[in-house]
Amino acid sequence: MVMIRSVRGMNDLFETDLLLIRKLEKTINQIFCLYGFNEIRTPIVEELSLFKRGVGEMSDIVEKEMFVIKDNEHEYCLRPENTASVVRALIQRGGIDESFSEKLFYMGAMFRKERPQKGRLRQFHQYGVESFGHSSYLAEVEILSMIDHLFKELKVNNVELLINSLGNEQEKLAYKALLYDFLILRKEELCEDCKRRIEKNTLRILDCKNKTCQEIAKAAPTCLSSLGDESKKHFNSVLEELTKQNIIFTISDKLVRGLDYYQKTVFEFVNNDSLGAQNTIAAGGRYDGLFSTLGNKIDLPAVGLAGGMERLVLLLSDNYQNLHNTVDLAIVTADEYGRREVSSLAFNLRKLNIKTDFCLEEKSLKAQMRRANKVNASFVLVLGQEEIKAQKVTLKNFNEDQKIDVALSHSAIAHSIANKK
Repeated sequence: MVMIRSVRGMNDLFETDLLLIRKLEKTINQIFCLYGFNEIRTPIVEELSLFKRGVGEMSDIVEKEMFVIKDNEHEYCLRPENTASVVRALIQRGGIDESFSEKLFYMGAMFRKERPQKGRLRQFHQYGVESFGHSSYLAEVEILSMIDHLFKELKVNNVELLINSLGNEQEKLAYKALLYDFLILRKEELCEDCKRRIEKNTLRILDCKNKTCQEIAKAAPTCLSSLGDESKKHFNSVLEELTKQNIIFTISDKLVRGLDYYQKTVFEFVNNDSLGAQNTIAAGGRYDGLFSTLGNKIDLPAVGLAGGMERLVLLLSDNYQNLHNTVDLAIVTADEYGRREVSSLAFNLRKLNIKTDFCLEEKSLKAQMRRANKVNASFVLVLGQEEIKAQKVTLKNFNEDQKIDVALSHSAIAHSIANKK
């Protein structure tokens, strides 16, 4: 008989895996809300055309990494990123005018059809933020400050912020032409992917991981040389404010990011500890222009960033080895009398927010105590004929090796446990 397995690069997550993920999600939620961002949830399945128009038909995502779903003449896909989806959601909701502004964040699964490796999966989970309607350089600084705050709260060490400016759309096009003229003379030295990219996705060559291409890119002209006065002023204002906020950064003049919609400021947070080639832990930039690209009547300035949850888990798993799920109380039944009463007591305690465990099947006292240890119970009580007759039980506190006598009522037990939490 053939055993059916999960799709390669799409992992099952059990409770031990989810403990750290839930801690990350809780911290992300708390910090993003401090900065005035509200949550949005978009569908996992979107129209394929959304990403062809938004991300770019010649981007690696659209060319090679999409999970496409065909339904008669319609083409859908599993979302590979969420910025285009969030912009689509806002346009669809309506009510956008020149005064519109909104700050949103999300967490959820994304999908890319690429070779699974450390820190890179086919189904992966991202958190992200999008700030709309703000052309000020402070929109970039707010997001970068927030992510710096997040990493410090989580104790993510050895993080480096790389930052660059691509200029506005006209300056970006001028730089592409300059870069093309430089690269076309060296086309035969490039890898096969970059030979293909040179005509329609020239900037992506600067992001290639091939060593020969990287050496060629080092000698290429930089996009900073194509910036006009307004773009220079915007970029310098971002850098000055980051310095005021004591956020350390490195100007990386070859940083371009892989999506067509970026312009002006782009940035990456990288970690060189243990992730190897996949060392980017959060990245994004400004994408003024995407609203009109996706069919909105007016355009809106926008800045966004996304980061991978799995990469954070890889970085932080050693810091949180002691994370474990705990139960407030394990009830151990001593006899048939206890087994008849245990479910009623447990259900009532749970309604008072006391995490309570008991064996659903008849087990020996020894087996029940082993289970209490396994579920990391803070307290244990034995329930049997003797306790029921006396209407008293003894709470044993595993953490302090202490015993407390208490009336056999769910309210009295709950009160005693709550006072010790």
